[in-house]
Amino acid sequence: MRISPLNRRRLAIFRSHSRGLWSFRIFMVLFLVSLFAEFIANDRPLLIRYDGNWYVPVMKDYAEDAFGDDMMPLAADYTDPGLAKRINDHGWMLWPPIPFGYATVIKNLDEPAPAHPSWRNLLGTDDQARDVLARVIYGFRVSVLFGFTLTAISSAIGVAAGAVQGFYGGLVDLLFQRFIEVWSGMPQLYLLIILASIITPSFWILLVFLLLFSWMALTGVVRAEFLRGRNLEYVRAAKALGVSNVSVMVRHILPNAMVATLTFLPFTLSGSVTILASLDFLGFGLPVGSPSLGELVSQGKENLQAPWLGITAFLVLGGTLTLLTFVGEAVRDAFDPRRGPVGKR
Repeated sequence: MRISPLNRRRLAIFRSHSRGLWSFRIFMVLFLVSLFAEFIANDRPLLIRYDGNWYVPVMKDYAEDAFGDDMMPLAADYTDPGLAKRINDHGWMLWPPIPFGYATVIKNLDEPAPAHPSWRNLLGTDDQARDVLARVIYGFRVSVLFGFTLTAISSAIGVAAGAVQGFYGGLVDLLFQRFIEVWSGMPQLYLLIILASIITPSFWILLVFLLLFSWMALTGVVRAEFLRGRNLEYVRAAKALGVSNVSVMVRHILPNAMVATLTFLPFTLSGSVTILASLDFLGFGLPVGSPSLGELVSQGKENLQAPWLGITAFLVLGGTLTLLTFVGEAVRDAFDPRRGPVGKR
C-alpha cells in the first residue's frame, strides 16, 4: 500500500519520538502476550498424551472417564492428585508456565492467604488464595479490550455527531448542543448504582452504559473542525458541482477533522481503562470473581498487611497509563504541522 508524503512525514516524526515509540512497542508486546493468557496461565494442561491418544484440555473440555473407564463422568480436574497420577502413569502432561487460572483457588499454600511472593507464585496470592500474576495477565487483557472497544465505538459515534452538528449548523447545531448540555449533566455514578441494584453488571452492560455518555468527548473537536471547514472554498466548490452532502462530509472535511481527533485517541483509551478500574474498585464493575485491575486495587486496600497486592496494582495500572500517555504524546507530535521530521519546532 502506497503511503502519502504527509503520512510518511508523520510516521517519521512518530519514530523520532523515542519515548513514545518504545512505549508503543512495550504496550503492544504486553497486549499481544495477554491475548494468549489461556496458554500462559491456566489450571489445565496445554497438551496430554494418554494411552497413545492426544488431548488438548486448554481448548476442549474432557470428562474424567476419558482417562479410564473406572473414572467418574464428571469434568476432569487436572489438579487432582489421583487423576494426575493416572495420566502420568500412562503418558504425560504439558503444563503452561503458570499452572493457575485467574479463578483457581490454591489449596496447599504454605501460609494463610494472602501468601507472600514465592517461586511458585511470583506475585503472591490474594486473600482468596488466587495467583496474583495470573489475575494480572487476565485483568490486563480485559481492561485493554474494554478500553479499545469503548474508545472505538464512542469515537465513531462522537465523530458522526460532531460532523452532523458542524456541517449543517443552524437549528440542528443549536438543538444538538442543548441536548449535549443536558445529557452531560446526568449523574452517571448514581445511574450506575441504580442499574447495579436492578441487574448484575457485565462486560457488555457496562460497555453500553458508558457508551451513553462517553461519545461526547470528541464531539466538540469534530464540530469545530466542520464549522470551519464547511465554509472553505473547495467545499463550496464541491457543493456547487452537485456533490452530495455525505460525500462532502466524508471525502473533503472528515480527513482534516480526523487529524485533531486521532491525537485524542490514546488519552481516551487510557481514560477508558481508568473508568473500568475505578468501577471495579467501587464494586460497580465486572461481576464478582472476574479478573480486574480495579479489584486488585481493592484487595490492596483491604489487605494492608500484604503490601505486594497494592504495589502490584500500582505498578500495573500506573505503568499501563504511563505507556498510553507517552504514546499519546508521540501521536500528538506526529500530527502537529509545526514539528519537523526530528520532532523539533
